[in-house]
Amino acid sequence: MATKVAMRHPLWATSHKASFALATSARRTFTSSPRPITSGLSLRPTAQKLELQNSFRRSYADNISPVTKRRGRGFFRWTWRITYVSAIGAVAYLSYNIYSLRTPQEQFEPDPSKKTLVILGTGWGSISLLKKLDTENYNVVVISPRNFFLFTPLLPSCTTGTIEHRSIMEPVRSILRHKKATVKYYEADATKIDHEKKVVYINDDSDIKGETSSTEVPFDMLVVGVGAENATFGIQGVKENSCFLKEVGDAQKIRKRIMDCVETASFKDQSPEERKRLLHMVVVGGGPTGVEFAGELQDFFEEDLRKWVPEITDNFHVTLVEAMDKVLPMFSKQLIDYTEKTFKEESITIRTNTQVKKVNEKTIEAEWKKADGTKEKETIPYGLLVWATGNAVRPVVKDLMSQIPAQKDSRRGLAVNEYLVVNGAENIWAVGDCAIANYAPTAQVASQEGAFLARMFNSLAKTETINDELTTLSDKQSREMDKEKRTAILGEIKTLQKSLRRVKQIGPFEYSHQGSLAYIGSERAVADVSWLSGNFASGGTLTYLFWKSAYLNMCFSQRNRVLVIIDWMKAKVFGRDVSRE
Repeated sequence: MATKVAMRHPLWATSHKASFALATSARRTFTSSPRPITSGLSLRPTAQKLELQNSFRRSYADNISPVTKRRGRGFFRWTWRITYVSAIGAVAYLSYNIYSLRTPQEQFEPDPSKKTLVILGTGWGSISLLKKLDTENYNVVVISPRNFFLFTPLLPSCTTGTIEHRSIMEPVRSILRHKKATVKYYEADATKIDHEKKVVYINDDSDIKGETSSTEVPFDMLVVGVGAENATFGIQGVKENSCFLKEVGDAQKIRKRIMDCVETASFKDQSPEERKRLLHMVVVGGGPTGVEFAGELQDFFEEDLRKWVPEITDNFHVTLVEAMDKVLPMFSKQLIDYTEKTFKEESITIRTNTQVKKVNEKTIEAEWKKADGTKEKETIPYGLLVWATGNAVRPVVKDLMSQIPAQKDSRRGLAVNEYLVVNGAENIWAVGDCAIANYAPTAQVASQEGAFLARMFNSLAKTETINDELTTLSDKQSREMDKEKRTAILGEIKTLQKSLRRVKQIGPFEYSHQGSLAYIGSERAVADVSWLSGNFASGGTLTYLFWKSAYLNMCFSQRNRVLVIIDWMKAKVFGRDVSRE
């Protein structure tokens, strides 16, 4: 009996030790270091113990649910990182541009022996020329009564306060100060050009005058970029009673006139007929300027005026008058129909085939052509009349045309050849609205003409420099007695001759039409853009976003872009200002 008990005890001890070792090994899996064992029992590992430990670990691992990775988390993480880095890069780039604009480098005086290049005007053509011209090659003189460049495509937005006029103005002094060589600027009107004497007569027309207010500026090369005046077509009363839309002063005048009409219509005891007349806004001209102004004006009424002056809601009305049978004639028929449909939805009346015959103080005398060809006269009352149609030749251009026999048949401006040289004058060029080059008088054409002249003038300067070097090397070669040196000089001459041929490879001016854009109100726009070998026509809200981005890209400087964006944000958040200045 004692023997049986003695035989059972080792089995019980072995089982007890195995259980104890299993529990201890399980605890070890949850601790970072093994705990000391105070028991006197031997826990030397055996094959059976190891198998039990591994089976326990496998069962524990099977009970743990696997962690599933979210597929979208990595995408959003990388998107956020890219956005963050892009934002930092954009801020750094903008900061660098602003710093560059604020801190121009030192300029040097050009060589007095170089030719004097006089540029008249600070419009699209002249500024495009100045932007790309190497001023160190010439003595450049700029003459203009306007000491700023005006981004005219956004001028209609200034009439209603959507954009402040200072946001689309770039000082000429800032533009010229960033050129390598010094450029002289005179704020003056060019009153006369004497192409035989090569002299421009200028006059200071500012309110403050010094002892000298009239003088003359000699030139070797002259670029005429004075633009054009508003065409009235000889219609009586247009200049006296209408507002134009070509300069900053015109936009400010329209803005004041709008609020004058609104406040006068709200005056006590005003008759219903007079109130209706005062709130009738008439726009003459169905081109991009007239269409965009009509759309901006209707937006101003819908989004702001009717909210703050509700009593004018029933009488405010916008009418667009066009002498032709359609508006926006440079656009495709699809976009013209879309514009007319949008205007109808916005309650803007389009009066096509309507010619203005006379403008009185309160009414317009017009002639309407019916569908059957008959004409009917009518009187249109108005409170505000904006004249946005046609260009006329400026007096200084008329005078120059009268001096040149080759210009006797020209009526709309200076006739130029394929290199923009004024016909009948070898040293005078013309760009922009004052030049007749068989292209539409648009900012896009003027800008490309100015860039073309800059390339050509830079090429002419390089040609003269290379010719002078060739003459010097030719004389040096004729006097050199050493054969090896003569061969080296001949190699330099051949290299310069190759460079000369490359420089002279400038063809005539060719206009590249990039497309046409127009805002039509209600955050919609139309675009007729050149795409590959054809045109891409589009209209709607997405086109309106494209219109905004395109005009932002076309702004002259980063300063203009930032200010325009801020103005758009202010108008969207706070609305347009309805106070009268």
